[in-house]
Amino acid sequence: MFTKQRLINLAIIITAIWFTWFAQNFFDEYIVRIINNVAIFIILAVSYNLINGITGQLSLEPNGFVAVGAYVTAILTLDADAMYYQFDIEDPAGWILVLQADFIWALLLAGIVSSLLALSLSFPVFRVRGDYLAIVTLGFGFIIRILAINNPQVTNGSLGLNDIPEFSNLYWTGGICILAVLAILNVIYSKYGRAMKAVRDDEDAATAMGINTFKTKTLAFTTSAFFEGVGGGLLAALLTSISPDLFTFFLTFQLLIIIILGGLGSTTGAIIGTVFVMAGLEWIRFLDEPMNIFGYQTEGLPGMRMVVFSLILIIVMLFAREGMMGKKELFELKFFKKRKGGK
Repeated sequence: MFTKQRLINLAIIITAIWFTWFAQNFFDEYIVRIINNVAIFIILAVSYNLINGITGQLSLEPNGFVAVGAYVTAILTLDADAMYYQFDIEDPAGWILVLQADFIWALLLAGIVSSLLALSLSFPVFRVRGDYLAIVTLGFGFIIRILAINNPQVTNGSLGLNDIPEFSNLYWTGGICILAVLAILNVIYSKYGRAMKAVRDDEDAATAMGINTFKTKTLAFTTSAFFEGVGGGLLAALLTSISPDLFTFFLTFQLLIIIILGGLGSTTGAIIGTVFVMAGLEWIRFLDEPMNIFGYQTEGLPGMRMVVFSLILIIVMLFAREGMMGKKELFELKFFKKRKGGK
């Protein structure tokens, strides 16, 4: 039986699929690239929100898992000859030259490698809580970047990998984005998702009620890492060039801004926050360029859009202390709920 909420969900999915097809076929290349970027960051934001917002664990590791996914995808999709001739610091290790996979399998392996890494990290990481957890996971992101720089026979060091096949059209990014959001929502509204929210609200009380908090946090951590790895693979295929400088703490900080702005604990909020930040920054790019204001020609002020965008963020957070959506999803708003008395 189709309930009102299921019908709304179906309508949104159909609209998202139609928009993906329409944008790919009728929008210009610049707009399509922006939408591609937004779709990838939606994947990263909703997966990061699962561990940080839904489970309440202050984790600062996304840049590490995104980097792992990007490098795994790049190595598996790069042609052996193209890879060999771009390694300038050291010759590539023999084993990476024989690794080849189709893009879909490369993405899947990127997610699996990231989730296995998250599983191994969960044992030491979840021995601590709060600020200590943030410091431990922050260190992991730095370690991955340092390993990428100091292993030039695998990653080409600080020069990075170039000429990565460009697969990230909107059918890939948009389709995987829809699947990722659906998968995350299914986890959130399952018994595991309810356990995650219980851990977020009061971990000691959750333990007293018989919830295995370590298992719950590990599930959220590995699931989040899987989609962050996939998102990293899509990012590598979109940019066609990656280097360690792409995966600094700024990437984590950017995702943190997105999920806090949208509302910690809200998948819908993470999506809205991504569109607001990633598309909004492109929309106000004209502020960095020379402008004609009422006949007066102003000089270009590089960085002005960041100043204006920061002011907009401050204003939004002043009036929406818990983010745009708080902890609610779109369908939990009063607009979509039935009024009492059948009205």
